[in-house]
Amino acid sequence: MPATRVITAHVPTDLADQVDALADRLDRSRGWIMKQALSAWVDQEEMRHQMTLEALADVEAGQLIDHAAMLAWAQSLSTDEPLTPPHL
Repeated sequence: MPATRVITAHVPTDLADQVDALADRLDRSRGWIMKQALSAWVDQEEMRHQMTLEALADVEAGQLIDHAAMLAWAQSLSTDEPLTPPHL
């Protein structure tokens, strides 16, 4: 089993009650629920960070779509004849 350590956090009472109810419903411990939730959040934030780095690399490489072209396309989506999406 990997090494562990305790992390304490103050959460609103209603959120703690929801965690307790979920733990009861799933027949799991509160700690298990918190570990699952925290792991999912950390994974999501890591993915966002990687996507941000990729987007910044695209900007640095000049791989951009003109803002006016993108805005015109977005506005056309609510019309009877939407434009084709702009491309690089």
